[in-house]
Amino acid sequence: MTRRSMTKRAAIVTATVIVAVGTVGTVAATAGTEAPGKPAKKEIAGLFNGWNAALRTGDADTVADRYAKDAVLLPTVSNKVRTDRAGIVDYFEHFLQNKPVGKKVHTIINVLDSDSAIDTGVYEFTLTDPDTGAKHVVEARYTYEYEKRGGQWKIVNHHSSAMPEG
Repeated sequence: MTRRSMTKRAAIVTATVIVAVGTVGTVAATAGTEAPGKPAKKEIAGLFNGWNAALRTGDADTVADRYAKDAVLLPTVSNKVRTDRAGIVDYFEHFLQNKPVGKKVHTIINVLDSDSAIDTGVYEFTLTDPDTGAKHVVEARYTYEYEKRGGQWKIVNHHSSAMPEG
């Protein structure tokens, strides 16, 4: 082997090592930085079940815990727009007196990314009059906008309005 061929081989080996080390370094540096996958539509649909279970506790604070600190609530049976926890708690203190039991009638889920989704459709609530015990059903359109914050799904926007033709 000539001096020139040895120099050439040494250069090729050195270049190969540099490329290999650079590739391993890049893979190691980017490992774990991938965004988590989008949640399944079933997971987002199930968030309503958690909210509905919170209603069944009868505790307005438990329900309000499902909402982000900066959430907006446009409720079904109130004309007031609720834009803070105190307003959301106030609404549910009154709404929960009717012992609401919710049920989805039609739902459309749109998963936007790994940390945000929209659940919209129609639900109905069976409400019980606190004075007479009489039950009646209110059908309403709804939209829940969810964001994952601190690893937990929170409602950031909730709009509910009684069906105009119902």
